[in-house]
This record gives sequence, structure tokens and C-alpha cells, in this order.
Amino acid sequence: MQIACTMSPGRGDTDLLLSRLAKTLAARGHTTCGTVQINTERGGGPCDMDVRLLPNGPTLRISQDLGASSKGCRLDPTALETAVGLVQSRLKKGAELLIINKFGKHEAGGRGFRTVIADAIDLGIPVLLGVNALNLTAFQEFIGPEVVHLTPSEATILRWCEAVLATEHQAAS
Repeated sequence: MQIACTMSPGRGDTDLLLSRLAKTLAARGHTTCGTVQINTERGGGPCDMDVRLLPNGPTLRISQDLGASSKGCRLDPTALETAVGLVQSRLKKGAELLIINKFGKHEAGGRGFRTVIADAIDLGIPVLLGVNALNLTAFQEFIGPEVVHLTPSEATILRWCEAVLATEHQAAS
């Protein structure tokens, strides 16, 4: 099992990091599957959250507009499950690497991309995820001790990706 996670300290930094990484991997000819998150700031309220399905879209809005003074969770669970279904379908068609922008509250609760992550592991496809401190314990309980924790550096994560992809290519030869 080849699975790694990363955590950036700044708000939205992991999203930006994984988005850049997915573009770099695509430019190098690798087939990725999964999601990267795009946050769009809005004046006077919380940002809009979208996920771009890898490798080439579409982009789905996963946040709900609950009003500027709302304090509750803005995630649209229906939109998230739509993204999950599309990624699961693409994963079955083949990919070299699964990238999921975040092991979040839904995954910690047994929903969201959890099944897709398990399917990738069963298929022998390496997995890279973003995770935050709030859900790290649930992530570690789900994955176990074999997870590799990568510093939030594009160069470090790219080295890990290239190494596991090279290992996968050698095993397939």
C-alpha cells in the first residue's frame, strides 16, 4: 500500500499545493484521478468551494451559500457525493495516482471519499490526500500506521509521487 498525506498550516494552502502538483504530474504525462479544491473569495462572506475532478474536469461547487453571518458547515453533501461517484467511476477506468484534496469531516464519519480511497488501495493505486489536524486521528485510524506524512512542499511531494509511480511502472513491467 502506497499512501501519503500532507497538511499545510495556512487556510487553503493544501488546496493550492495539491492543485499545482496535479498540474505538474499531468504535464509529465501521469494519469491522475481524484479532486483538487479551488476556493474563490467572495466579498463580505465565506469563500465558495469548488472541486475540479482530475484529470480534466468538470468543476463542481461543493459549498452552499448559507448567508454572510452563517457559522455552520457550508459543505453541500449532495454535491460532494456527486463528486465521489464521478471519481469512483473514473478510478475504475484506470489511473496511476489518486489525489483527494481533503480527508474531511465526511470521510472521518465514514462517508465522502472513504470508499474511493479503499478502492484505490485494493486496486494497488497510490493515494495522496490532504488532511487537517481536526481529522488526522480519524484518518490514521482508517488508514493505519503505513501512511507516509509528507511535509507541505511541492518538491517533497513530487519526489514521493515520482518514486511510487516509478515503483508501480517497474512492477507492471
